[in-house]
Amino acid sequence: MIRLGLRENLAQFSLLVAVNALVGGMVGQERTVLPLLAERVFHLRAFTSVLTFIVAFGVVKAVTNFAAGTLSDRVGRKPVLVAGWLVGVPVPLLLMWAPSWGWVIVANVLLGVNQGLTWSTTVIMKIDLVGPERRGLAMGLNEAAGYGAVAATALATGFIAAHAGLRPEPFFLGLAFAGLGLGLSGLFVRETRAHARFEAAGSSEVSIRDVFLLTTVRERALSAASQAGMVINLNDGLAWGLFPIFFAAHGLSLGRIGVLAALYPAVWGLGQLLTGALSDRWGRKALIVAGMLTQAAALGLIAMARTFPPWAAGAVLLGAGTAMVYPTLLAVVGDVAHPAWRASAVGVYRLWRDAGFAVGALLAGVVADALGLAAAIWVVAGLTAASGGVVAARMYETHPVRS
Repeated sequence: MIRLGLRENLAQFSLLVAVNALVGGMVGQERTVLPLLAERVFHLRAFTSVLTFIVAFGVVKAVTNFAAGTLSDRVGRKPVLVAGWLVGVPVPLLLMWAPSWGWVIVANVLLGVNQGLTWSTTVIMKIDLVGPERRGLAMGLNEAAGYGAVAATALATGFIAAHAGLRPEPFFLGLAFAGLGLGLSGLFVRETRAHARFEAAGSSEVSIRDVFLLTTVRERALSAASQAGMVINLNDGLAWGLFPIFFAAHGLSLGRIGVLAALYPAVWGLGQLLTGALSDRWGRKALIVAGMLTQAAALGLIAMARTFPPWAAGAVLLGAGTAMVYPTLLAVVGDVAHPAWRASAVGVYRLWRDAGFAVGALLAGVVADALGLAAAIWVVAGLTAASGGVVAARMYETHPVRS
């Protein structure tokens, strides 16, 4: 018998949380080490060249998110999840032994496919299982696991690199994550598409074209969420690609750069344990607007600072603001999209959200090459504040507080 709810599906939900932590770890293996590899091993000097790996990752992940949502509705969630892990297995091997920067780009193309297929399906499967009442909590737990693992792996690889070098030892963690993720997904994860069909109760499906237009422009809450999601990952593309170089340029050691690279996603990850549940109690819109403005302020602080303590404070603020927004935007999509086309809507939202990696890397690289690293951070801060204004003006409350 199919039952919806977190408590009713706790074992399978908990397994999916663990799988998504492994998904996050696959990205975390790059956060501290790869920008420094670009400079110190492959001798790339232009910031636009350094950030090509994020552009490749972001474009591929965005397109794969879209495909993952559609495929999950058509063939089921589990086959898409397992396929994502199969694609991810070669990534750490390529990063360990890449003879040129082109091979690193290939690794990030595969990583984009891996992330698009696996992270999308774990999101969709959790939404399937929990039903409408605890959706914010479910997304908070999902994103907390993923970005908590990003932070822990970024910290671990920073310390490993400080003691053993930039390659190959930091990427051994990625091999372990890929093997565990594939094993758990193939052997123990169960299909959840029937839960979505049960919630849909026989409603007819909507064409993917209509889902795309609704999520992108026509539906106010969905379109506002899509643009905000793009700006959130525009921030993350900047933080991933330029923060390590920015901190290193001011004399920070590799170990301390690893701490800062971990601090922002750690606060982001852990904060979502609280903010996802709060959005179920307080509503979605105000939390999103406040989070966007908090991120803008944090980026301004990082751009102005020149020493470790204010950078750490800025990283904490940036993580807190992102935690307020990230699971809440996913919950908005779950609130508005009908179960019959919800997986496809999640795919479209994540298409736009993860395109922000590529947009952020390109924008930050061009501005940094022309005007300097601090100017690139200020530009992204301004865009983040403007995006919060769009949410305030366009989005309606999708989860009104119940008395």
